[in-house]
Amino acid sequence: MEKVNLMNIKHFVSILSGIIIGIIIGAFIIIALVSYRIDRYYEEIQKLNASIEERDEKLKKLEQSINRQRLILKDINVILTYEGDEIDKITIEKYAENKYHKLLGREVETIDVDIIEDIIDNRIFKVSNKEYRLKVTKIILTDILKIWISAESVK
Repeated sequence: MEKVNLMNIKHFVSILSGIIIGIIIGAFIIIALVSYRIDRYYEEIQKLNASIEERDEKLKKLEQSINRQRLILKDINVILTYEGDEIDKITIEKYAENKYHKLLGREVETIDVDIIEDIIDNRIFKVSNKEYRLKVTKIILTDILKIWISAESVK
């Protein structure tokens, strides 16, 4: 009888320890999944905040120059001709937009198209251990600056 009672206690303890270990492992898995999602949401919030700051800056420049009755530069569109990795393409476009960012809010009449071309034309840009030569192919300057850029891999 004592042997059976001792065996029941061992069986109960092993089941109880299995349940406790399972709860602990499950809690760790849930914590890992939730923290991963929180990190993803945090990254998205940071991207959106950066986008808001960029738009706020554009809005400030536009409001400062709204009193003028002349044509002002409101936006910059970079159209990149590139056959390669999409992440590299986005990085190169962002780089080109940042180069022209100072022109926002200026009068279109005061902007020299030749200088716009020289800012990017024949530059070498490095992205993830690759080098690209940027070449301006076309520029349209109205209240929106549209600039077509081709990127070629430098070997």
